[in-house]
This record gives sequence, structure tokens and C-alpha cells, in this order.
Amino acid sequence: MSKTIFERIIAREIPARIEHEDEHCIVLHDIQPQAPVHLLIVPKQPITRISAAVPADQAVLGHLLLVAGTVAQKLKLDHGFRLVVNNGPHACESVPHLHVHLLGQRQMSWPPG
Repeated sequence: MSKTIFERIIAREIPARIEHEDEHCIVLHDIQPQAPVHLLIVPKQPITRISAAVPADQAVLGHLLLVAGTVAQKLKLDHGFRLVVNNGPHACESVPHLHVHLLGQRQMSWPPG
């Protein structure tokens, strides 16, 4: 099985604009931003999608949300931000490696998409 683009970024095989990195995840700027701030919070442990997560993934999944809050605070997204997780083709999942979109610095609408 070939590596996903995120696995290649984590392995430093292709470049990315990295905002944060720790032992569990990497946070990078989306190359096709949908908001003035659009980051991807990607676990280093490959999880195909949220529906494929198992109880053993709980700590990593929680870590992604905590990192989202920390990065949002660092970037001063004081007026709010949105977190999005796409799951499957009908949700526009484009990479089969779980990631959390962090979007901010613009007014979001409801319902989304």
C-alpha cells in the first residue's frame, strides 16, 4: 500500500508549511484554503477515517482536539473557529488519513456545505 500525502509529509518526503508538531500529530497549512486560516491537524498514527477509529485511538483523537484549541489560541482566533472532520466520499474526504480541519478568521455559515 502506498503512503498517503500526510504520511509523506510526516516523513519529510515532501515539503509543507508546518504550524505545530509534537510526538502525536502535525499541524499544517492547507494548500487549498477555504478560510483565511485553514490548518490540517493530522495524527502521525495513520487512522483511515473517523469511522475506522477504535477505542485504542481515543487518546490520539482527544489530543487532536486539544491541539486545535492550543493552535487556535496561538493564532488569536478569539472570535471563533470551526473544526471539521470529513468521513467518506460523500463528505468530500480526499485523503484516506484522518485529519481535522481548523478554519477561522471569517464568518462561518450554518448549515455548513
